[in-house]
Amino acid sequence: MNAVNRRIVLASRPHGEPKPENFRLEEAPVPEPGPGQILLRTRWLSLDPYMRGRMSDAKSYAAPVEIGAPITAETVGEVIASKNPDIAVGELRTVFAGWQEFFVTDGKGSRRVDPAVAPPSTALGVLGMPGMTAYTGLLNIGRPKPGETVVVAAAAGPVGSLVGQIAKLKGARAVGIAGGPDKCRYLTEELGFDAAVDHRGSDLPGALAAACPKGIDVYFENVGGAVFAAVMPLLNAFARIPVCGLVSAYNATEVPAGPDRLPGLMRAVLTNRLHIQGFIVWDFADQAEAFRTEVGGWIREGRVHYREDVVEGLENAPEAFIGLLKGRNFGKLVVHIP
Repeated sequence: MNAVNRRIVLASRPHGEPKPENFRLEEAPVPEPGPGQILLRTRWLSLDPYMRGRMSDAKSYAAPVEIGAPITAETVGEVIASKNPDIAVGELRTVFAGWQEFFVTDGKGSRRVDPAVAPPSTALGVLGMPGMTAYTGLLNIGRPKPGETVVVAAAAGPVGSLVGQIAKLKGARAVGIAGGPDKCRYLTEELGFDAAVDHRGSDLPGALAAACPKGIDVYFENVGGAVFAAVMPLLNAFARIPVCGLVSAYNATEVPAGPDRLPGLMRAVLTNRLHIQGFIVWDFADQAEAFRTEVGGWIREGRVHYREDVVEGLENAPEAFIGLLKGRNFGKLVVHIP
């Protein structure tokens, strides 16, 4: 076992885009488990857009990461020491250990990962928090019906890609918005989306309108900004909008320039009777088992597909995270720690 616990802590709060100097790689003693506790060695580390919000001290739904503390993250770790009779050495378990190689916990809130069922990394992606976000947000708030048009932003990411596939399984038409021709081809050729629109193209509003000739009934929001501006005129009466993320604004330092679009939005909400609801995945925590059972079955049957973008080594997490906020990843971004 390593003599030290390598961890990446928040060195300073980012202003705008995170930069390498906002992170610090440091070494600390490997913690010792006490009575009823286990010691985990991190094998897989999840990188997700929500982490940018945790680096800020602005009021939010969760407490910010403290300066000098490891960045918040869910991990899959191997139990290498146990003083908990219910958890055995050698097990793999999910836990919010953060950006570090070793972590001590009493095991409460952790979940055993069976590598015989699916690759362990999927517990952080399609069978983990991102997958459950897609499943619960779409089915509880979006409520797609056969024949309706479902549009999802950041469609090649771990949430958006599953949203589109579930929409198809429910008989709806799936349209994905993604960045670049490779991601758009992936959506239509590998995941079965009916259409894909490149938000980096010269005419996003026109391309989206052409892909949605009957308007939009469900819009799964992950991005905001110019993407939502293109979506809004196409929303049908009684459209449902699950608001999962607003990644286009996560690095913003001031209000965007331009006219005040709020009156137009509120008029659309009124006249089209729109249902807009923000949500956090844990709002639907009681559906976790149903999610894993149903999506796990779809994967085994070949009806749902996923893609991972794997980064090797804890030390490369900051650069990968900075790239994530710029859309450089292709699939669920995870760090593998050998």
